[in-house]
Amino acid sequence: MTNAYTQAGVNRDMENETKAGMASALETSDKRVLNKIGAFASLYDAKFPEYENPVLVLKTEEPGTKQLLALKYDKVENVCHDLINHLVNDCIVMGAKPLSIQDCIVCGKVEKDIVLRMVNAFAEASKKNEATLTGGETSWQPGVIPEGTYILTASIVGVVEKSKIIDGTKIQEGDVVLALESSGVHTNGVSLVRKIIDAVPAILEETVSGKKFIDAVLEPHRAYYVALKDLFGSDGLMGLAHITGGGIQENLDRVLPANLDSEIDLSKIRIHPIFKTLKKFGNLEDTDMLRTFNLGVGIAMVVKSDFAIKAISHLKEKGVDAYEIGSVKKGKKTVEFTGTLNWS
Repeated sequence: MTNAYTQAGVNRDMENETKAGMASALETSDKRVLNKIGAFASLYDAKFPEYENPVLVLKTEEPGTKQLLALKYDKVENVCHDLINHLVNDCIVMGAKPLSIQDCIVCGKVEKDIVLRMVNAFAEASKKNEATLTGGETSWQPGVIPEGTYILTASIVGVVEKSKIIDGTKIQEGDVVLALESSGVHTNGVSLVRKIIDAVPAILEETVSGKKFIDAVLEPHRAYYVALKDLFGSDGLMGLAHITGGGIQENLDRVLPANLDSEIDLSKIRIHPIFKTLKKFGNLEDTDMLRTFNLGVGIAMVVKSDFAIKAISHLKEKGVDAYEIGSVKKGKKTVEFTGTLNWS
């Protein structure tokens, strides 16, 4: 017999079956996790004997409208990796080690297969970033969220030694700016991508670096923690900016001291091929491209000039290409562009 709550649009039996399926994804060898799925909240041991003055780093993030494309093209795992990698990158630019991640899935109807794919992808992405998916929330909201629609968010807790926080305050005149290459669109500018697809559907027939256009768009956000972590605490590492919404200009300035500017030579940026395709089919101006997309720069890294070669070499060993795109000079906390973007 169907109960009243099921008739109202929420199937508790299906919810419970789905939660049971999540248990394997949440099983962890992380000894800091003190309980398992089913408790009202997650317990996490916060002893940090290796830190003299540990500071927690907190962040919540969502993947924007990229989740619409991921659902449409059945790439839900990709957007879950997107979300976790974006979240971790925002945490680690402070010099932090990622610890605990919790996800939130809000939907109009729980589709067991899709939700389990999402949770498993969240867990896998967390593990790749040396963090633990410790729990989360799946909220079934009929009448509020249309069936087939999912809204994803996640939160992270990281930790950093107080004396080793990377916040840009140590940046000095004469430092150089390195670009760490992105994997493509990442999680920003996708609303414009969707608009271009709607206006010029022929773009879907394009290939980008040997991939179908839509697969290139849905390539997950690049994760940088494993490549960067051994540089944390180095005297030569002065600042890190995650290049997200607003592009280089509106993110690099967030880490600049009030009396310094950064000068970026646009001709040095190695533009990712996906952006060349978007510019062509969207007939976009360079100013729009710069303010909307990362253009191939996932993280801007400010280092002392004599540390640049070492940093570039280390990152290359870890599979991340990095190269110099600018420098730091006296100013008023702005990012100035010189040169022009090379679209050839």
